[in-house]
Amino acid sequence: MLTPTWQKSSYCGEGEACVHVAGERASGAIRLTESGDPSGAILTAAPAAFRSLLGALKEERPRG
Repeated sequence: MLTPTWQKSSYCGEGEACVHVAGERASGAIRLTESGDPSGAILTAAPAAFRSLLGALKEERPRG
């Protein structure tokens, strides 16, 4: 398996709590990890599931 090329989320502000994303060409899978511990837990999602996640996050409205 190749080492993923991680890209930091464009929504990441200052600090260490950022999401990093990497794509896998062979399977098309999307990988997500947290920048504070990039060798820790890695979530793997199918492209359709990742699109659904992004859509849900974009629809989220601030509470208040």
